[in-house]
Amino acid sequence: MPANAIDQPDDWTTPGAHAVAPGIHRIPLPLPIAGLSTVNAYVLEGPDGLVLIDPGWASPANEHAVTAALAELGHRLGDVRTCLATHHHWDHYTQAFAWREPLGVRLLIGENERFSIDGFDTTNPFPNHPELLARCGADELAERVLAIDMSGAETPYGPPDGWLRDGDRIPLAAGELEAIATPGHTRGHVVYAHSPAGVLFAGDHVLPRITPSLGFEVAPEPTPLRSYISSLKLLLGRPDQVLLPAHGAVGPSTHARVRELLDHHRERLDEVNELLVAGATTAYEVARRLPWTRHRRQLDALQLEHQLSAVMEIEAHLDVLAHLGRVTLEETPAARRYNAA
Repeated sequence: MPANAIDQPDDWTTPGAHAVAPGIHRIPLPLPIAGLSTVNAYVLEGPDGLVLIDPGWASPANEHAVTAALAELGHRLGDVRTCLATHHHWDHYTQAFAWREPLGVRLLIGENERFSIDGFDTTNPFPNHPELLARCGADELAERVLAIDMSGAETPYGPPDGWLRDGDRIPLAAGELEAIATPGHTRGHVVYAHSPAGVLFAGDHVLPRITPSLGFEVAPEPTPLRSYISSLKLLLGRPDQVLLPAHGAVGPSTHARVRELLDHHRERLDEVNELLVAGATTAYEVARRLPWTRHRRQLDALQLEHQLSAVMEIEAHLDVLAHLGRVTLEETPAARRYNAA
């Protein structure tokens, strides 16, 4: 690990404030998500108080964990002046939104997240996915997604105080952060580079052990894997930095993990193509024939939202295969069918 990186606890979920570079600390926070127990927030000194990146899912337990970690550093929750989100998913965004009025926190996020943030409705949280799933051959799954009603959800959510554009700079007490647009996981995902410290706050764009979902948002873009691959390659064109992910342990090299992710998707493209050769024609048929998660579960064994995500991921891979000329697409208003070229 580079000289400016600092050793971390063996268990990355250990509560507290863990130094990752001089003046930068990682704060693991609890999540109410089965299979994903923790999100990493990061705290830095800003020009007028603290800057928090991805401060978690709004809940009393989350706020308590942030407060306790800040106390270890000699700070109070009221010292937080700016929150930066890498993307709009609840485990990254909602706590910051909840703090806006009581604490006067300023919340910033990538400008292309406005499509999903402005379009969110608790009575219809996935307005576009039933039609997309049906066109992927997943009619029964589409009906189940259409029935999702989150009207009882009390998680605070809404527009931020400001939208960040690619290349925007966020001032710190020493130096600045650069916002870098990295669409793919969501259409407005951004990462934050701190060049003097040699670290990259990577959000869900580059994760050390798992691959991020694609198109799991209110208003997904039509070609998320193409965007994701381009965003990964973008990072390879920049200086390598210590990887500070939203989920998982700190890594010594962003570039090394990016290359692994690119290799993974090349292999996945080959797997999907082989299943088309074997007779599958829709994203749903392919998804049902593949194992999912590190535990290699079948599609039907996954939770509903993970089944949705899996089918959308395969559709994104099929789109790339068609774009590369490796498969042909037969498209009607009701269905998208693919055949090996």
